[in-house]
Amino acid sequence: EGVRDMVRISDARMSGTAFGTIVLHVSPESTIGGPLALVQSGDMIILDVEAKLLDLNVDAAELERRRANLPNSEVDGGFTRGYGKMYSQHITQAQDGCDFDFLVGNTPVETHIETAGHNAGFHTG
Repeated sequence: EGVRDMVRISDARMSGTAFGTIVLHVSPESTIGGPLALVQSGDMIILDVEAKLLDLNVDAAELERRRANLPNSEVDGGFTRGYGKMYSQHITQAQDGCDFDFLVGNTPVETHIETAGHNAGFHTG
């Protein structure tokens, strides 16, 4: 009885809810103004796994209004030195492999990450 499963959509890792239907690592992250930063309670989101579609069903003008009202955020995590500072300043977004930006292109490793580009599959409006 009650809710047995629901879709969870995240731009980060999940702990304790790693079962059922999950859309994980939406990028870019909401912290830097990614699409999840625009979602509000009551918004309809369309998920079509076969079509690789995640659609925030909100009018484009409303999304622009929301984007204009997003708070400015510094993505430094409050770190002033060490690994935390290096991580917050140099890790790329999920669609780019979550690698250090200064290492990109420096190793002969082929990628296995399937992407279709910036905001791939996440449509708004």
